[in-house]
Amino acid sequence: MLIDSHCHLDFPELAEDRAGVLDRARAAGIDAMVTISTHVDRFDRIKAIAETHPQIWCSVGTHPHHADEELHIQTEDLVRLSAHPRCVAIGEAGLDYFYDNAPKDAQETGLRRHVAAARITGLPLVIHSRAADEDMAEILKEESGQGPFPFLLHCFTAGMELARTALDLGGYISFSGIITFKNAEEIREVAAMVPADRYLVETDAPYLAPIPHRGQTNEPSFVAHTAAKVAEVRNISVEQLGRETTENFYRLFSKAKA
Repeated sequence: MLIDSHCHLDFPELAEDRAGVLDRARAAGIDAMVTISTHVDRFDRIKAIAETHPQIWCSVGTHPHHADEELHIQTEDLVRLSAHPRCVAIGEAGLDYFYDNAPKDAQETGLRRHVAAARITGLPLVIHSRAADEDMAEILKEESGQGPFPFLLHCFTAGMELARTALDLGGYISFSGIITFKNAEEIREVAAMVPADRYLVETDAPYLAPIPHRGQTNEPSFVAHTAAKVAEVRNISVEQLGRETTENFYRLFSKAKA
């Protein structure tokens, strides 16, 4: 049994054959999944998917690529919308300096608003961090100093230092299909050292399909390949990984048990 902790079922690549995507996920042993919000203004679309399928949960938040488009979204808006019974997380929000699609100050403002919402609601904040290790570590430390909040560094692509900072602050780390890529040795090193009670697996579908599907449209069933690689790196069975990541998911995304 596996859980895809991060996918985008509203994106066109998956929406066109959502029934088939879900059938293939069930056949691959995927027990549940979280369809992640990238625009708060499109939350109705996200929650409708979760309302229709009992194995799907959702989040509410603004991706850093769109931070400047949703500066009108305040913490209280996130808190209010997250009260929906199928919404189990805040985000994804964060910092992305690789593409730099939104001004850095807008990304930081959005991230801190999402942190505040996670602190108020107790829901985990799903964090996107790319090419922004130092600033992300600093913000996590600053915000944690103002009061703890649950969080997950999703689709981990950062260095060991940010990983250790996140773990020291009580955070979780999620690994995507990138861990199967040839040049991902540093990510595999992080996956090997993360405590057994702090890691998850995901697809980030429709992006980042793992080997042997690299270059194809990713989908939740492919999380099995990511899980197999993480299990290999950690020197455990896929069955043990399934137990650990499922327990970790329901501990972090505790509302999903309700």
